[in-house]
Amino acid sequence: MKRNLLAAALAVASVAAVQPAVAQDLTGTFKKISDTKTIVVGYRESSVPFSYLDNNQKPIGYHIDMCNKVVEAVKTKLKMPNLKVEMQPVTSANRIPLLQNGTIDMECGSTTNSVARQEQVSFANSTFITSVKVVVKKNSGIKSLADLDGQPIATTSGTTSVQLIKQNEKGANINFKEIYGKDHAESFLLVANDRAKAFVMDDILIAGLVAQSKNPDEYMFLPEILRTEPYGIMLRKDDPQFKAFMDETVNAMIKSGEAEKLYAKWFMSPIPPKNVNLNFPMSALLKEAFANPNDKGVK
Repeated sequence: MKRNLLAAALAVASVAAVQPAVAQDLTGTFKKISDTKTIVVGYRESSVPFSYLDNNQKPIGYHIDMCNKVVEAVKTKLKMPNLKVEMQPVTSANRIPLLQNGTIDMECGSTTNSVARQEQVSFANSTFITSVKVVVKKNSGIKSLADLDGQPIATTSGTTSVQLIKQNEKGANINFKEIYGKDHAESFLLVANDRAKAFVMDDILIAGLVAQSKNPDEYMFLPEILRTEPYGIMLRKDDPQFKAFMDETVNAMIKSGEAEKLYAKWFMSPIPPKNVNLNFPMSALLKEAFANPNDKGVK
């Protein structure tokens, strides 16, 4: 009898010893999620079609769908099927601070992976490639960057796209006034209401805003491409465990064809709330990024 009791005690002790070890194996974001039993997803309110609100004020989009897949993978890895999921709106200005201070665990918006940002945060492997361009009204008389001299230009607070105008040879010697919108929708509205002559931003974000505007035919892109940039889900820096998991999850979506299906859903099909089709075919650069997944940032 004593021998049986001793064996039982040793079994209990061994289980107790293993449990802390499992907990200690979790670091960074995974440990935070495990401790709080909650994962917090940062989203944008007007980054069509990546992350925006539908008519019911629910976050939807290409990157929202991808992050939902990530959340399910986290639940499986941590064996937490009832993990609480909180959705937290972020802006261009506060997305990095909210990630750094632990308010959100990942940002599922439309953030460019740049070498400069990699000093503050990390990124999962690229899920989109965009080109920075300038949109104007067709009746504005503006045909190229040189025509923007002396004009008010809309830009979104917390972004750096407008600075690229000066780096282009046609924009090097022009002067312009920046007018700030709190998000991309407000920045585009500045052009729609003629408070600004142009809006400089990633082409796909502009295309989404134009497609859902009252008069899409009023707008056109200037011919110059200011820069080509990769997008990725943004993560906390110096968290190799969660970073490796994110890359594996994104790569699995790419390999299985799920990423391509999501692209077709959000870029080549009618999307809410107006059922507009952006008709934005996958670029050769994104096909290359999917063929060779990487997290390389733009300089």
